Amino acid sequence: MQCPHIPKIGYGEFGKRLSEKIAGKRAPIAGSLELTFRCNLRCVHCYIGDARAGNLEKEELSYPEICALLDQIVDEGCLWLLLTGGEPLLRPDFLDIYAYAKQKGLLVTLFTNGTLITPQIADYLQEWRPFAVEISLYGRTKETYEKVTGIPGSYERCLRAIELLLERGAPLRVKTMAMTLNKHEIRAMREYAKGLGVSFRFDPLINPGLAGAEGPTKFRLAPEEVLQLDLADAQRLEEFRGFYERVLGRPSKREYVYVCGAGIKSFHIDPYGQLSVCIISRGRSYDLRDGSFDEGWHEFLPQVRYHNAGDDYVCNQCELISVCGQCPGWAQLAHADQETKVEFLCRVAHLRAEAFGPHVPAT
Repeated sequence: MQCPHIPKIGYGEFGKRLSEKIAGKRAPIAGSLELTFRCNLRCVHCYIGDARAGNLEKEELSYPEICALLDQIVDEGCLWLLLTGGEPLLRPDFLDIYAYAKQKGLLVTLFTNGTLITPQIADYLQEWRPFAVEISLYGRTKETYEKVTGIPGSYERCLRAIELLLERGAPLRVKTMAMTLNKHEIRAMREYAKGLGVSFRFDPLINPGLAGAEGPTKFRLAPEEVLQLDLADAQRLEEFRGFYERVLGRPSKREYVYVCGAGIKSFHIDPYGQLSVCIISRGRSYDLRDGSFDEGWHEFLPQVRYHNAGDDYVCNQCELISVCGQCPGWAQLAHADQETKVEFLCRVAHLRAEAFGPHVPAT
């Protein structure tokens, strides 16, 4: 029986009220937690691969350590939590971690390649429903998918996972990284997801590896190809146009290197307890094994987040900075300098501005 004194509101209204409540404040309402760098696939575009090799001797956070961190982030106000990897289901204690996060009241999203989902795991996700499960589908054909993943049989296991989750009514989303190996199947993947009645999105912005390896970028599309994919997707086209209409020309504070919400409303924790402002920008991190989330969030991350841009930082002088993907983390990975312009992101931003917003002269 519902209590008549507690008003019921939709998720959208809840999110709006929360945003208004904390507007102008730093609050760690959303976090991401990598449970492992390990993965059972060997995807050509993976940005973790070189970092995985460099951390072979480190011990991942234990289950008790993760539970203690979940206690701390909830105490600080975290509500949304992304569990990701690597492949998070490789951890034998994954369901224990997931259950603890749910019991703490967190709205949990799971990123997975799906290949390790069994009927038993699917049953558990049905009983303890996540906020969302996002499965990466790297091709609509076995040949393309496994050219990306490098593992025979992985395509069938991915499709089987999708079936298992759909049979149980899980809040499933399908996504892909658009790259040279699968660009010809983006439309087919979109139609496949549409036929299943689930959402589909693609991301063409492939960054270098976390340890600076250029390998993943060999499979990145040219900026012109990125725009072609944008224009070929009616929903994406509409969303971009609306976004550019809302944001272009809006005044923004540009004194800092970071112009996004990293370290203001969100944070990231890696498998070894390193806290950073986001999943890409890890140049400076705080060791949670030697400290607390409270100290890391309130004292360390502001030093990273509110780093003043130099007078010669050209990106903060650009009128497209509010719509550009220019990121200090990307710049650090690509150029070992967070204030160096990433030419790929710059070109994509200008092409999109010319297509979706007022004309902006090319740089």
